[in-house]
Amino acid sequence: MSPSPRKPTLTDRLQAQWLTGGPLSAALLPLSWLYRGLLAVRTLAYRLGLKHAETLPVPVIVVGNWIVGGAGKTPTTLALLTLLRARGLKVGVISRGYGRDGDGVHHVTRHSTARDAGDEPLLIHLRSGVPVVVGRDRVAAARALLAVHADIDLLVSDDGLQHWRLPRRLSLLVFDERGLGNGRLLPAGPLRQPPATPTAHELVVYNAPHASTPLDGFVGARRLAGAVPLADWWAGAPADLQVLDTLRARPGLLAVAGIARPQRFFDMLAACGLRTDTLPLPDHADLTPLPWPADAAGVVLTEKDAVKLPPERAGTTPVWVVTLDFDPGAAFEAALDAQLQRLFPSRWTQD
Repeated sequence: MSPSPRKPTLTDRLQAQWLTGGPLSAALLPLSWLYRGLLAVRTLAYRLGLKHAETLPVPVIVVGNWIVGGAGKTPTTLALLTLLRARGLKVGVISRGYGRDGDGVHHVTRHSTARDAGDEPLLIHLRSGVPVVVGRDRVAAARALLAVHADIDLLVSDDGLQHWRLPRRLSLLVFDERGLGNGRLLPAGPLRQPPATPTAHELVVYNAPHASTPLDGFVGARRLAGAVPLADWWAGAPADLQVLDTLRARPGLLAVAGIARPQRFFDMLAACGLRTDTLPLPDHADLTPLPWPADAAGVVLTEKDAVKLPPERAGTTPVWVVTLDFDPGAAFEAALDAQLQRLFPSRWTQD
């Protein structure tokens, strides 16, 4: 039995108008103007020295976006960590830990839960193995991480582009197919800040099939890396394309996604030949209680959902985790190497 489709909410309607405009978006324009004014006051405070970025003993790379929700920051962060570690750098990650209980500093471990750490930071730690510390105050999180891991060369901030107290030496601006949406600031549009020409220390990355804004940037390639049973995924087993292939012939599968843009995951499954019913959930949904029918023949879900589902909670329903890889491309790697040479002039040489 397929789950009943979810009726569009007011939020769904607004987010649809964030792409093209519409009466609901237009009605919120006065609040957008107020938001723009508050940003201008904040910018002026930093320019006048009334506020300032803190200092940290190691460089920080921020992976963020101008647009709200689901632009592909976490896959980009994971790809960046792979590249940095391949270049011999010891890296740590800081994040706010959106959706977790509490705002204080928390050191993420394999025994953390999504309620402790947030689903995305926990996923980053489980996938990469690098130290991760979360906290609403990213500067405090950075100092807590460095206090325990004094050998860290570089910090990566998963999100935090608008957290101006956090010093950064390089920013990755991530865009998906939505580009700049309708071009309006929150809440009439999806933009967190007014668009501007990227500086020499900002790299634009498109987690999309093609560039979706007029900004020069690097178009990466995303793909499904394979599937793995839930219990094996929690044990650290990698995804396998052969397992994903076998799921094509399995009837009655239900695809579940509690991410900002579930349809993108469903479309990728369909492109791989999987025939599934679909169950979109709100972003960061905690899967309590289990949202699928007890008689489901099998469930496939994202890693972001898997971190909230220890195997013992899945019951008798077979569950597979489908993993996503993102490759920002050789041109991005060359640009990253040039930035690393700037950040580490005494130790970094380009090939």
